Amino acid sequence: MVGIILASHGHFAEGIKESAQMIFGEQENFESAILLPSMGPDDLKKDLEACINKMDTDQILFLVDLWGGTPFNQTSNLLEGHEDKWAIVAGMNLPMVIEALSERFSNESSHEIAKAIIGSAKEGIKIKPEDLNPKEDEKISNNEIATNPQVVGAIPEGTVIGDGKIDIVLARVDTRLLHGQVATTWTKTTKPDRIIVVSDSVSKDELRKSMVMEAEPPGVKAHVVPVWKMKEILEDPRFGNTRAMLLFEKPQDVLQLLDLGGQLEKVNIGSMAYSEGKVNLTSAVSANEDDVKTLEELISRGIKFDVRKVPSDKSENIDSMLSKAKTQLKMN
Repeated sequence: MVGIILASHGHFAEGIKESAQMIFGEQENFESAILLPSMGPDDLKKDLEACINKMDTDQILFLVDLWGGTPFNQTSNLLEGHEDKWAIVAGMNLPMVIEALSERFSNESSHEIAKAIIGSAKEGIKIKPEDLNPKEDEKISNNEIATNPQVVGAIPEGTVIGDGKIDIVLARVDTRLLHGQVATTWTKTTKPDRIIVVSDSVSKDELRKSMVMEAEPPGVKAHVVPVWKMKEILEDPRFGNTRAMLLFEKPQDVLQLLDLGGQLEKVNIGSMAYSEGKVNLTSAVSANEDDVKTLEELISRGIKFDVRKVPSDKSENIDSMLSKAKTQLKMN
């Protein structure tokens, strides 16, 4: 795995490292070095060398804050003689770091990762109000997912595209729906071209729908549909060649989809928020009696569960969680 070292003026690199791990999970071969006002260039160089010595790989990518600054200059000095396996990218931001962490799962070259992350660094820069951004193609409206799934003009009903089956790359229960961990880590891992929030309540809430649309990651279109519409989408042959991530606010919505005739094989549980009457099962998952019954019903219908916030986490055992929930709920 390619080692990544962040370097900056002040505590910027430490902060980005902490933020990245909040989103992406704890990481190995991932270090930071900072230049404080009390330090000189040689002090930073020693810290960078200490970071390098912690790496158990000879492929290293340095991400620094400013081209021509002291962190850049010191990493450049260290780069000499290692140009074949090391690389430096300046202009560090959080989207760049997230992309680098994602890329190294499938890429063992610091040079290739350096080339791959520039796009994400640029695409992560946006302005709100949106009319201040450079003009781009208008976002696709939510109802267009039903009438124009490939966004290439109206497609007649009954048209079969590809094998006529939508590819569900991830079905996830997450109270927060589309947020940082989903828009970065899971999107990078599963590579969908559509993110579909499946919820009757959210589909009726214009504010929440607009928030979902605004959170869509670069290159991926976000949509909100009621549960009954998702069942129709699963059966619509016009969605062949579509890679979709489904986000459910609660497990009851998954069960509703199955009751309508929709089919899923595996569901990831990312978070189920705590509220009165629920018990904590993990740091991110809480459940009440109805949640437990719903999850048990889904298991009885053949649904496999993967319980983890981010891809790098170890999956929790769903049976142990449900047993724990029933014990704690009886005690309350």
